[in-house]
Amino acid sequence: MRVPARLLPLTAVTAASALLTGCFSSAGSDEAAADGKRIRVAHMQPPRSGLSPLSDDAFKLSRWSTAETLVKLDKEGDAQPALAAKWQQAGRTWTFEIRDGVTFHDGTKLDADAVVRSLTKAATASPKPRILDGVELTAKAEDADTVTVTTGTEDPLVPQRLSSPQLAILAAKAYKGKTVNPVGAGTGPFELVKVNGTSSAALDRYDAYWGGKAKAPGIDVTFVPDGTARAAALRTGEADIVEAIPVSQAAVLDQDLITEVPMPRTNTLYLNTEKGAFKDASLRAAAREAIDAESLVEGVYEGRADVAEGLLGPALPWAAGLRTPVKHTKAGKPNGKTITIGTFTDRAELPEVAAALQQQLQKAGFKVKLDVREYANIESDALAGKFDAFILSRATVLDSGDPVAYLYSDFASDGSFNLSQLADPSVDAELKKAGETQAGDARRKAVIKAEAAVLAQDAAVPMLHERVIQGDAAGVVDAAHDPRERELVTADTYVK
Repeated sequence: MRVPARLLPLTAVTAASALLTGCFSSAGSDEAAADGKRIRVAHMQPPRSGLSPLSDDAFKLSRWSTAETLVKLDKEGDAQPALAAKWQQAGRTWTFEIRDGVTFHDGTKLDADAVVRSLTKAATASPKPRILDGVELTAKAEDADTVTVTTGTEDPLVPQRLSSPQLAILAAKAYKGKTVNPVGAGTGPFELVKVNGTSSAALDRYDAYWGGKAKAPGIDVTFVPDGTARAAALRTGEADIVEAIPVSQAAVLDQDLITEVPMPRTNTLYLNTEKGAFKDASLRAAAREAIDAESLVEGVYEGRADVAEGLLGPALPWAAGLRTPVKHTKAGKPNGKTITIGTFTDRAELPEVAAALQQQLQKAGFKVKLDVREYANIESDALAGKFDAFILSRATVLDSGDPVAYLYSDFASDGSFNLSQLADPSVDAELKKAGETQAGDARRKAVIKAEAAVLAQDAAVPMLHERVIQGDAAGVVDAAHDPRERELVTADTYVK
C-alpha cells in the first residue's frame, strides 16, 4: 500500500533533501553565470554510456539543446529543416544540402565531411542505433555542402530517421577516442562543457549558435534517480525544471507547477516467447487475460494514465480509429507454473506495477517471482532473455516520430530490443510491409496491421499509456513539454 506523499515521514523528506544538497550550484563558467540565471535541471536517469550519442544518452544531448541533427520533426511528426536546409529523393538515394554558417562548439565548420563522419560512425556501430535496425545506410560527400544518403532498399522515412538524436552530427574531436565524446563537439545553442560521471553535467551558452543567441546563460544538470528527491527539488526551489515527477508526488505539489501530457509511451509486459513458461502461446494468453489494467491505472497511477487498447496510445490519435479486434490463442491453465518478472526502479511506478501483477497472475494460477533492480543493472539480462516476463515503460515513437522503428526494434526477429525474443515470420512480413509503405494514411494502416500481428502472438501485453508529469518552477519561461522527450531546454527557455 502506498503511503500518501503528504504523510511521508520526516526521515524520507530529510533523505530526499540530502540527495540534493549542493547538487544545483552553478557548475558552468563564471563568465556565463554572470549573465542572468542558469537553468537548474533535475534529470531522472544518469548517463548509461558516457553521454555517447550512439546510445539512449543521445536524448539527453537533444533535451539540453547541445547536439543537433540534419532534420527535426514538427508536432505532427513531419520532417523539417535543421542542420540540413533542404533535401530530395531519387529512389534509394536522398540528397541533403547542408546549412551554411554553422560551427561546432570547438569553432570548426559544419561541412559535408563532418556529416558523413557522424552518420558513418552511427551506421557502422555495433550495436547500431535502433533507428537503423534493419537499415543499410551509407553517406557520401558530393561537395563541401552536399551529402547523399543511400539505403539498401528504397526507404520513405530517411528524413525522419535522420531526426533521431542518435544520429546527431558532432565535430571530428568527438570521435578521437574509443567512445564518442560529445563534450564541446555539438552545434546547438548550449555547449556541453563538463560531465561529472553519473552525477552532473554543465552547459554554457554558445554565442555563435547559427539559430541565434540562447536566452539563458547555461544549464546545470543533476541526475536524481530518486523520484521523491526530484519532487522535493521542485518543492524546495532547488531545481527549475524537473523531469518525470512520480505520480505519487504529483498530487502534493503546487498544481500550477506541473504539466501532464499524454505520452507515446506504453507500459508493457513483454513475454519471453523463446523459452520458459511463456514459450507456450496458451500460457501467454492466460497471462494476458489475468491482467487487470484498469486497476493498475487507478491504483498505481492514481488515474493519471490511460488503459491500453493496443501498443499505440492516445498520443497517436489515428491509431484507435484504424484498430480492429485481434484474434488471440485460447488461454490455457497455468497449473502453478513458476515465472520470474523483471523490472527496474528508475521509474517509480514500475515496482508497484510489478507487485500488482504478481498478485493478479498468482490469482490466475501462476507462481510469480520478482526481480527488481536499477535499469543499468538489469538491461543486459532482459535483452538476453533471462526473464519469463519484463515490465517496461516503452516510448513508441521516440526515434523517428514514426512507430515502425519501435515495432521493428522490439518485435522483429533481428530487432535490437527484442525483449520477447520473438521470431515470427508473419510479424516480420507485416513489419517489412509497414516499413516500405510511403508516409500517410497507407502507412498508418500498415502500422496497425503490424501491431495486430504482434498482439495476436501475445508477445507483449500493453497495459497502459503513460502521461509525463514535468515540473517547472514559477520563474521558468518557455520550457518545452515534448511528448517525444526530445526537447526540454531550448534557446527560448530562461528563468526570470
